Amino acid sequence: MNTPHTTPDGEAKSPFKGKIGLQRIWNAFGYSLDGLSEAWRHENAFRQEVWLALVLIPAAFFMPVGGTGRALMVGSVLLVLVVELINSAIEAVVDRISLEHHALAKRAKDAGSAAVMLSLVNVAAVWALALFG
Repeated sequence: MNTPHTTPDGEAKSPFKGKIGLQRIWNAFGYSLDGLSEAWRHENAFRQEVWLALVLIPAAFFMPVGGTGRALMVGSVLLVLVVELINSAIEAVVDRISLEHHALAKRAKDAGSAAVMLSLVNVAAVWALALFG
């Protein structure tokens, strides 16, 4: 028997899925803007990294590198923002589940933090190689 949140074969289905075509794309765009807005409002690290991006991305266009090097420089900076958003999502979900200290919660949050750190190391490496390699 089907419930409102199962498919005919009994598989669980999110009640938020179902929009298709242009409506789905428009909704996804809105959710993405909401995510950026929430990250800006609630995440100090995200704001700092946006400011860094606002300096580094234009600077990349004035550096004496070719198109590929410039693309890698810009891409490495944008990657930091992507990883920070994912880290923020992990932290929000962990905190939603429980605010008490737990080894698995710490592991998840530390892994997210390490991913951000590696993306920042990647920026330094890509920029150094593009400019001096």
